This record gives sequence, structure tokens and C-alpha cells, in this order.
Amino acid sequence: MHKDRLYHRYQELRQYVGWSDDDTGRLKSLRPVLEPHFRAVIDDFYAEIERHANTQRVITGGEEQIERLKGTLRGWLEDLLTGSHDAEFVGRRYQVGRRHVEIGLEQVYTNVALSRIRSGLIRVLVDYWEDEPILLGGAIETLNKLLDLDLAIIEDAYQAVNAERQQQSERLATIGQVAGGIAHELRNPLNVMKTSVYYLRHARNPSAAKTAEHLERIERQARRADGVITALTDFSRLPLPTLRPVPLAQCVNAVLEATELPANIEVVVDCPDDLPTALADATQLQIVIGNLVRNARDAMPEGGRLSITGSEIDHQVVLSVADTGVGIPADQVARIMEPLYSTKSRGIGLGLAISRAIVEKHNGGLSVSSDPGRGTKFTLRLDKAAQ
Repeated sequence: MHKDRLYHRYQELRQYVGWSDDDTGRLKSLRPVLEPHFRAVIDDFYAEIERHANTQRVITGGEEQIERLKGTLRGWLEDLLTGSHDAEFVGRRYQVGRRHVEIGLEQVYTNVALSRIRSGLIRVLVDYWEDEPILLGGAIETLNKLLDLDLAIIEDAYQAVNAERQQQSERLATIGQVAGGIAHELRNPLNVMKTSVYYLRHARNPSAAKTAEHLERIERQARRADGVITALTDFSRLPLPTLRPVPLAQCVNAVLEATELPANIEVVVDCPDDLPTALADATQLQIVIGNLVRNARDAMPEGGRLSITGSEIDHQVVLSVADTGVGIPADQVARIMEPLYSTKSRGIGLGLAISRAIVEKHNGGLSVSSDPGRGTKFTLRLDKAAQ
């Protein structure tokens, strides 16, 4: 997290716990009481660590490392009680949390470790408080607020690192998924080309027609492989949309005019004249609608009905594209919009992935529902353009 954002967050947390000028004033009275007893609190803390395998396992350097860590903990306590809680201070506390993640200490042990330190410091205050007894309660309250704030920043660091690791894991999983899809889509045409090359190299006196047939196969499969690479390149370079008011009916008509639909498919379009315009990029929106229409067509090889309906729901412009085709198996619906995932025997499975990516860049949504054997409906939701 950026240092300025982190400090702003810390300031918000201070307000949340009710940190006041009284706490700032009381903080000055804490250090003289606590500092002479830091060593006892620290020794108790590490003695407890040695009694637990899950915390002891992060200490790999023996007594020498423990002594270094005790010095670090003392510095942490001194830093805590200086009263100079500026952006640099907050940044240092944040790094403590990140360091705990790096050494493999589970967050739960960080929480209980701070609880152990808290108990030790409060015990020192109770045993050695020399000011008015009535002020002790306020001093303990200030100490608790201070430690709670520290724990919140450390937990923030844990969550940030865990989120980074999750994102990295998801990126690696996506890379693996994409790599597997590319391998599958390119291996098929390559195998066909290898078979034809083998024939042309080893056939005895092949006829001109046979030679031409295999050369045509090689050229056709080369075009198919090039199409895979082109589709992937287009997907990765998808530009940001230029958002303007767009009539959905206009986009639907343009797509239907450009798409070949067999005579055995009945097309029903219901986009009311008073339907609000959508805030969209007309070119990219036609790509989405085109993909949905072609998918519906391909799902009805024996014919059926293609229904395209526009409506306004919850201040959004909604377009549904439904077919009466074969449907999508329940175990595949959740994956249907993943890159390189396809239920078709041909095609590389990027149409719906591109459509979802376009819709997300429009701050909209694309969902699917399907009833195997009865049909599928895709629902596109977009923001309304300002009237």
C-alpha cells in the first residue's frame, strides 16, 4: 500500500478507536514507567515462543537470532511509545506485518503474540504506576488503543500480501489455462500438417491431385493456426471503449444484417422505441451482440427461435439473447466465458471471453442461464446514458 494512503488509513483508524488529545498527553507518561521493564516483557515473550512449535519453527538461527530479535522487539516498543506517529512510523509498522508473512508466521500467532505483549505491559503499569491511581485506567486505555492500532496495521499488511499472492496464483493459473488451450488449438493443425508432410515425403509417385490435396490441407491448417494467434493477439490488445449514447436496437439490427442465419431459425426482436440509450462503444457492443447471436445460431443446428429483447431494469439497459437450442450442461455453465474454453468441436473459445472483457470495461455485466435440451439465455446489462 502506498505510504500516503497507509497514513491516511491510520488516521481514520485513530478516529475510529477514539484517539484524543488526552491519549496523546497520557502517552508521554507511559514510556518512563514501561521502558525500565522492557527486558522482562521481551524475555517472557520469547520464553513463551519456545514452548510452541508453530512459532518456534520460524526461528532458525538459534540463540544468536533470538538475541537479535529481542533487540528488534525492544526497538519496536520504543518506537511505539515515542508519540511521533507520522507516516514514516506507520510505514515501519506496516513492514513489520509484511516481514511476518515472509518468514511464514501465521496471522493468528501475530495476534496472540501482541496479546502476550499487551498483558506484560499492562502488568508493568499496574505494578509500577506511581501517579494518581485514578489515572491508571486512562493510561491502560491509551495503551490498548495504541496496540489495537498497531495490530490493525499489521493485519492490513497480512491481507495485502495474501491478496498479492492470490492474484499471482490466479495469474499463474490463467497462464496455465491459456497455455493449455493454445497447445490444444495449435497441436491439432500441426498434427494434420505433419501427416501431410509425411505423405508428400514418402509417397511413391503420388498423383498431382493427391499432392494438391495435401498441399491444400497444409495451407488450410496453417491458416487455422494463424487464426488462433490472431484471435489471441486481438484479445490481449482489446482497447478501452469510447462511451457514447447508443441505441441498442440499432446495434442489434446492424448485427443481424451482417450475420448469416439459416431459414429454419425464427428471429424475434423486441426492443421498444422508448428504450433508453446505453452508455457504450457501438463498435465493441456489436462485437458482443454478434458473438451472442452466432452462439445462439450454432446452438440450434436443427433450427429454432432466436429471441432478442431489450428492457430497462434497475436503472440499467438490459439486452437478452435467448435461443431454443441444445443448451449448456450444468457443469460447464460456470466456465463458458473462460478464455479458450469452448463446448464446440471447432473454435478456440475466445468469443464469450472477449465479450465479457468488453462488457466489464463498460462497467456492465454479462450473465448466462441455460436449460440443457431447451435453450440458453445470455443477459447483457449496461449503464443508461444521461438523458
